[in-house]
Amino acid sequence: MPITTHHLAVLLAVALPACGLSACGTVNEKLADGLGDYIPQWAGGLPADVPPRPGTAKYEEFMKERERKRLEPAVAKDQAGQSGLDAVH
Repeated sequence: MPITTHHLAVLLAVALPACGLSACGTVNEKLADGLGDYIPQWAGGLPADVPPRPGTAKYEEFMKERERKRLEPAVAKDQAGQSGLDAVH
């Protein structure tokens, strides 16, 4: 059975998008690692209070501060939060 122009056009129409989509996966994987930090929150980016990524310089400081807060006595937290006003029922 000889290859006709119609068969060649269909093969090309299926092969081109498949190759194009397979290339997008690797490009997006590399771009997403770095560009996600620079997209504003209103456009779907990370919120301002997100912790730093592991392996960065600020990550170690963040973990030390988090551990310090975890080891802080619970009594000190309760006393600091009281304003001396009772709830009105």
